[in-house]
Amino acid sequence: MNKYRTHNCNELRKDDLDKDISISGWINKKRDHGNLLFIDLRDNYGITQCIIDKENKNFLDLEKTQLETVIKVSGKVVSRSDETVNKDIETGEIEVAINEFEILGTCKELPMPVFSDQEYAEEIRLKYRFLDLRRKKIHENIILRSKVISYIRNEMTKLGFLEFQTPILTSSSPEGARDFLVPSRLNPGKFYALPQAPQQFKQLIMVSGFDKYFQIAPCFRDEDARADRSPGEFYQLDLEMSFVEQEDVFKVVETLIVNTFKKFSNKKLLHDKFPRISYADAMLKYGSDKPDLRNPIVINDITEIFLREDVSFEIFKKLIKSGSKVRCILTKNTKDKPRSFFDNIDKWAKAQGASGLAYFTFEKEKRLSAKGPIGKFFSSDALEEIMKKTNSEVGDSIFMACGKQNDLEKITALARDKIAKDLDLIDDDIFAFCWIVDYPMFEKDETTNKIEFSHNPFSMPQGDLTEENFKKPLDILAYQYDIVCNGIELSSGAIRNHKPELMYKLFSIAGYDKKQVDEKFSGMINALSYGAPPHGGIAPGIDRIVMLLANEKNIREVTMFPMNQNAQDLMMKAPSDVGEEQLKELGLSIKTKK
Repeated sequence: MNKYRTHNCNELRKDDLDKDISISGWINKKRDHGNLLFIDLRDNYGITQCIIDKENKNFLDLEKTQLETVIKVSGKVVSRSDETVNKDIETGEIEVAINEFEILGTCKELPMPVFSDQEYAEEIRLKYRFLDLRRKKIHENIILRSKVISYIRNEMTKLGFLEFQTPILTSSSPEGARDFLVPSRLNPGKFYALPQAPQQFKQLIMVSGFDKYFQIAPCFRDEDARADRSPGEFYQLDLEMSFVEQEDVFKVVETLIVNTFKKFSNKKLLHDKFPRISYADAMLKYGSDKPDLRNPIVINDITEIFLREDVSFEIFKKLIKSGSKVRCILTKNTKDKPRSFFDNIDKWAKAQGASGLAYFTFEKEKRLSAKGPIGKFFSSDALEEIMKKTNSEVGDSIFMACGKQNDLEKITALARDKIAKDLDLIDDDIFAFCWIVDYPMFEKDETTNKIEFSHNPFSMPQGDLTEENFKKPLDILAYQYDIVCNGIELSSGAIRNHKPELMYKLFSIAGYDKKQVDEKFSGMINALSYGAPPHGGIAPGIDRIVMLLANEKNIREVTMFPMNQNAQDLMMKAPSDVGEEQLKELGLSIKTKK
């Protein structure tokens, strides 16, 4: 190839025996057998074993060379003996007998070993991210990420989409998270905002007459980190289409997702056509709008059964009279589980802040009965009704929670996941996608009682709205949707509101007057007044897609240079202080806390 190498470290085979070659890379491992030194040389492509005997003039120098030093070795390709063949690497049938070597890049003492997959403290991994990225698993994750992005680009082009780039410096807008602000030197006292998403720009692209747009878009949000969310910045597949309805968007995304996941994973897709689940049904059946459909457990509302005269569980009856509801979780064929199984789940629920989970098991000898602490409070007829409503059978068990709806949804969602894990019901070799649809347009803040947008302020409401509808804003549904996989939200999207007058009306419900809308969304509202097509889109998270494909639990494992939990880059020491001169140019000063 050049003076550094004739081959990569994964290329040499038996066909290359007796060839004089040169390879370069990092010293991955060394094994000193006294008279013989084995070196695993690693580059981006793979590993080649090299050997040098004690008689070679370079033996002592190589012996004391630090791991992760970059070297060039020159030598002859030789065959390994049958008993030393390594089937785990592509070059496992050969090795390189070293004649000469050259140090290309020295390495200091390592703060963490590169050849090990052992877990290390986040602080060490992020401070020395360039070393962390050399580790096999994460190195392969980053390569996978590159291949996935390349594949997605090609697939989007095949589907008739054009790739455009939208501005990074823009204006602040209420997108649901905090903006990162950038002060303007040429406009003192004013600020740009880094885009939380290219939301307004991609809609403007549709208004500009382009039919299908996409980009692998960088997004910036000043929000807290989670396992499935990077602090600071992330990337999404941003797409928008003109003259479409909700199902048109679904068709494109399902085609892309199915093809991508089948290409890059051996796991089974539970559905090629993803189920549509309304937000209301999701919150009832799963307690969450991010349900893991690998989990077969479904939550049921049995509040009405406790109003029967032949149900005497007074604790729940009193709570129901004050506005509480009762929801239950069915566990199939758990009659033989020990009492400790049920008590432990009850204790776990109390540890989550709930009052606990009542339970019983259906039994039948001469008549239907319930075994458990509260079983005696239910007549056979009442139990029969519960069985019918929950589709349960004799031998199944029921866990019940009572409370206000929001609290109830939280604990039943957690309990559903907890019980499924305890019973080993989750198949890790499955991807279970679904669409969550029919989101409420608005929601009420429990603290302030203020009506707010629940999802995206630019979404189109469903139906032909009348003044009566506007008087009950919490009943208005929107063409808003999320795509979810294995309990992880991959993306939110919507059919957009392209009618200015309707937009003003909806913003007024959320407390924005016409002047505020014109100020915050001047470009958008003005453009929509000049002939805007019906349009819609979505933006699946690239990081989350790759995280699922790589079978990782934390998004950091598929991100090249992530920040820590406090949104700090430990390697580059960002955020950092800036000098007084820079602040002066921007017309800024730092106010220190007393």
